[in-house]
This record gives sequence, C-alpha cells and structure tokens, in this order.
Amino acid sequence: QVQLVESGGGSVQTGGSLRLSCVASPYTATLMAWFSQVPGKEREGVAAIYVADKTYYAESVKGRFTISQDNAKNTVYLQMSSLKPEDSGMYYCAGTTNAVVEGTIEADDYNYWGQGTQVAVSS
Repeated sequence: QVQLVESGGGSVQTGGSLRLSCVASPYTATLMAWFSQVPGKEREGVAAIYVADKTYYAESVKGRFTISQDNAKNTVYLQMSSLKPEDSGMYYCAGTTNAVVEGTIEADDYNYWGQGTQVAVSS
C-alpha cells in the first residue's frame, strides 16, 4: 500500500508563490500527479510527472507551475508561481501504476491519493 503525504499549502496573495511537497512511501508509482478541487466540483488534473521526468500540465497552469521529483527523497514537488485566486482549492497528490493515456491527467487513472493540502490565494 502506497501512502502519500502532502505539505506546503497555505494562504498567499495574488502573484505569490507556494511549493507543495508529497512524500511517497514506498515510491513505486510510475506516474505521479497533482490535482486541485474546490467544493462542489470534481478534482482537476494540474500536473503530472513520469518516472523518466516527462511532465504534463493543465493549460491553465502552464508557465506558472512546475512539477518535479526527487527520487532520493521519495518526494514530488509542485512549485506554484504567479498564483491567482482561481488557483485556490484543496491540492491532492496522486500516484498510479496503471497505464495512462499520455498527456492526460484524469483522476480515475490514479489509485493512490494523499489527504490534501489547502491553497488559498487572495486578491
């Protein structure tokens, strides 16, 4: 059973930055991703990274967010910059060993989830 633990959320003003971290134990997923969710809506894929460091991003965050991983620390990061109020939400780390259509970030493809960390961006 893979356990994912997120940290790094918080409250920032528009234009600010945050770095989310997700420690995986064990670090065996072939694909890791970050999702965001606001009340009443489904989880939306934000960014994904393969074992070989290939990355994918939602259009809304391209150029502002960067996903990376440190295999030695079993950790995936999401560097969030130029934050906007619409980036606010609960951010979940997810992992999967399933085959995924390349370039997609769909919640149904992921079988491991963290508990989430809250991000609030004020205007």
